[in-house]
Amino acid sequence: MINRTREIALEFAPIIDRMPGNHKDAHEKTCENDSATISHWRNIWLTNIRKNKETFGNFADHSCGQFWGEAKGRPTIIAGSGPSLKFTAPKLKDRPENMLLVSCLHNFHFLEDSEANVDYYVSLDSGPITIEEVTEGGSQPADYYWEKTKDKKLICFIGTDPALLSKWQGEIYFFNAAIPDEKIMKEINDIERFGIHIESGGCVLGTCLFFAKGILGSQISIFVGADFSFSQEENARFHAWDSKYDENHGICLKAVDIFGNATKTWQSYYNFKTWFDLVSERVPGFYINCTEGGILGAYREGNISSIKQMWWEQMIDLFTLHRHKKEHCLNPSSDAMFSVYI
Repeated sequence: MINRTREIALEFAPIIDRMPGNHKDAHEKTCENDSATISHWRNIWLTNIRKNKETFGNFADHSCGQFWGEAKGRPTIIAGSGPSLKFTAPKLKDRPENMLLVSCLHNFHFLEDSEANVDYYVSLDSGPITIEEVTEGGSQPADYYWEKTKDKKLICFIGTDPALLSKWQGEIYFFNAAIPDEKIMKEINDIERFGIHIESGGCVLGTCLFFAKGILGSQISIFVGADFSFSQEENARFHAWDSKYDENHGICLKAVDIFGNATKTWQSYYNFKTWFDLVSERVPGFYINCTEGGILGAYREGNISSIKQMWWEQMIDLFTLHRHKKEHCLNPSSDAMFSVYI
């Protein structure tokens, strides 16, 4: 299907059965930065966890596990902060009522400006950078957005920067991260044995996905803003809004997007994309990519079959095709003829 709502017509690349290469090599590649990441963050994680425990008491009393099964049988939209989010963000507020929306915290200002009605914001990061990202690029002063947090739920790592939590005015719920290091996991358990572990693939969007699947119980995952690459504009963007990352991309690698076009990304983000591709082929579920850009599921050979590439309008029809017959069903005496099937 060709999308004709853009300035140029775009068509998805052909479908291939599975990821090129083997899963073992791909998984090892996604883990190549684990040791450096753990070494850098170890002391920060432990310091933050101790401070947060002093403030909140037992993490178990504020566990995100209390939302277990809330989305069982329902589709969930998983919102990343890639540049293509600008295409779908305005449509999120009109999504079907049974679709939950789980978003990376990075998107807070953008989705609040779009009146997207996010059900859960999720944060994995432990540094102070998350504080400025809540409001960066917003149309209103920073205080406006912190005020907006009053009615929002934040799902966050127990090692989140305490300064972020002190500014958040809404509800806060915790999870523990599955860190591939026995020593630090023992140190964390010595502070509190908190067994609500969420796998993430090293990025917050992965946390959103497994919160939706493993806690909420939603096995239909609909991605938006999951580019894992820069936009195709002349002045390529990293987010859907102007950000500091647009000024200097640094060292990039070439990749292929879902339309078969060359694009740029960072090695770390290509590793994240590979992790999601692996999840789609190894973890049961129905994965739909409505990002309308980026490299999720894309290879030179084509797009992998385990991630269904769809335009937003196609996805909406998939779940609500019957809406086209509403007037006919409410007024069966009408002689109007209308078909949505061909």
